[in-house]
Amino acid sequence: MVSVTETAKKKIFSLLEEEGMGLDAYVKVGVSSGGCSGLSYKLDFTNDRFEGDKLIEDNGVKILIDKKSLLYLVGTVLDFSGGLNGKGFTFNNPNATRTCGCGESFAI
Repeated sequence: MVSVTETAKKKIFSLLEEEGMGLDAYVKVGVSSGGCSGLSYKLDFTNDRFEGDKLIEDNGVKILIDKKSLLYLVGTVLDFSGGLNGKGFTFNNPNATRTCGCGESFAI
């Protein structure tokens, strides 16, 4: 479904620790309307799992995806790019037919 690179895993665990959430917290990933290409990615940390959330675990990271976002994210790889020119978390989505220049929104 959604996979997590080793670089993203390290950053996620680092951020969870900074926030005092513990490594059992979830990464909530979703899609919402907006952005210059029509759809935008959402990423958040939570300790709450709601009915209808799909739980996926990859590379030790627990990912929650709401039902509406699931079809848009099939096959997506979550990565992290740091450094001076880094973008932060990136979504490499094979379903996207068009993306904006910043990579934060897409169209299908």
